[in-house]
Amino acid sequence: MTTPEDEVPPSDPNDDHPIETRAAVRPRAPTPGLVAFVLSGTHKGNQKPLGGRLTIGKAPDNDLVLTDDTVSRHHCEILKAPDGIHVRDLGSTNGTKIDGTRVREAMIQPGSVLKIGEVEVIFRPATQRVDVLPSERTEFGKALGESLAMRTIFGVLERIAPTDATVLLEGETGTGKDVLARAVWQASPRASKPFIVVDCGAVTYSLIESELFGHERGAFTGAVSSRQGAFELADGGTVFLDEIGELPLDVQPKLLRVLETREFRRVGGNRTLPSNVRVVAATKRDLQREVSLGKFREDLYFRLAVVPVTVPPLRSRREDIPALVTHMLKAAGGEGLKVNPETASALEAHDWPGNIRELRNVLDRAVYMAQATGAQEINFVSLPSGDSRGSSAFHFEAEKSYRDTRAKYDAEFERAYVRWLLGRHHGNVSAAAREAKMDRKHLHDLAKKHGLRGSDPDD
Repeated sequence: MTTPEDEVPPSDPNDDHPIETRAAVRPRAPTPGLVAFVLSGTHKGNQKPLGGRLTIGKAPDNDLVLTDDTVSRHHCEILKAPDGIHVRDLGSTNGTKIDGTRVREAMIQPGSVLKIGEVEVIFRPATQRVDVLPSERTEFGKALGESLAMRTIFGVLERIAPTDATVLLEGETGTGKDVLARAVWQASPRASKPFIVVDCGAVTYSLIESELFGHERGAFTGAVSSRQGAFELADGGTVFLDEIGELPLDVQPKLLRVLETREFRRVGGNRTLPSNVRVVAATKRDLQREVSLGKFREDLYFRLAVVPVTVPPLRSRREDIPALVTHMLKAAGGEGLKVNPETASALEAHDWPGNIRELRNVLDRAVYMAQATGAQEINFVSLPSGDSRGSSAFHFEAEKSYRDTRAKYDAEFERAYVRWLLGRHHGNVSAAAREAKMDRKHLHDLAKKHGLRGSDPDD
């Protein structure tokens, strides 16, 4: 016996579409959205979602209008299909090119750059607001962090690590970018293969290309034998390019070519070698600013910043300091040592211009002193009084008014003074206020305003 819901309506002989029963219906996986993003030319920065079909040209009836002189009125069309992105030139004057080759019809994958006349357009996943939930864990590899900022970074890297996506870690020196890079490698399928580090700022200018790609015997003076470079040594593994912002401008196109073509040649060699590595890069520089100043190639930046991650300075995540202190004391051989409340407050009140590296150095010194005196508790740590960010120097900006500039440095002075004052008294607000001849509550409010913490037995 069947119910009305089980009955299939008769087919219409004039209907070309087959009729599916309930059991035959299968949910289709959503197709990720793509956008055409203009990299150069008059309309640089413009983007257009790629639906089923996208037309590009100078005429206003195109979906993506490019008014540059090298673009024809109806230049090309882009068709999105399950097997990729199909490109078809519409008889343009200056042609449609992929990797320098003029094409009439071709298929490309997301991430490819298309040259329309002289205008470069990249097809990449649509920029959508995706809320990445913070990780439930307070560590990623050997990186520690209980703060929301660090757990959010862990959440991103936990998702990205199993892929081959290039990761760019940005942040001040000493924030732990190298630890995060190694953690990405250890959490990836490439963990059993090599992890090769190249410090682009430490290698001599004339040898950086050889350090990356190797060289053949006799390639230059002193090359008495052939040598493998990082991309060859790390085959199947990961290359960590530390301080990528220091890479010489004339070497950048060669790195870009390796990232795009997955192959390279040794210095002085003729044989092309395949490259099967994942790249993780790190820098303390603002690469977008370096691009605008002409010191870093824009196309290389886009290739590196597939997954950009900004590591926050320690002063903006002070809640991580207690856990870091415990971990570092254990690593330095001071596992049984305790930190008294006044010292803990002083550590949290300090600005740490050298970030985690500076904290480690201070705690190492404190452990050595405690062991030398036989103490069971760290009662005092010697905090550096200088500020590597140059708090005593002024940096004026022409676009800012006198009032705005003064307000900026008034706030910087206020913060630096309160930090210095609390540090002198190990976070004791009452003692610090007495020395500064100011109201205790006012000092407490100033410390709270600038994110500094102090302890007070009177509270």
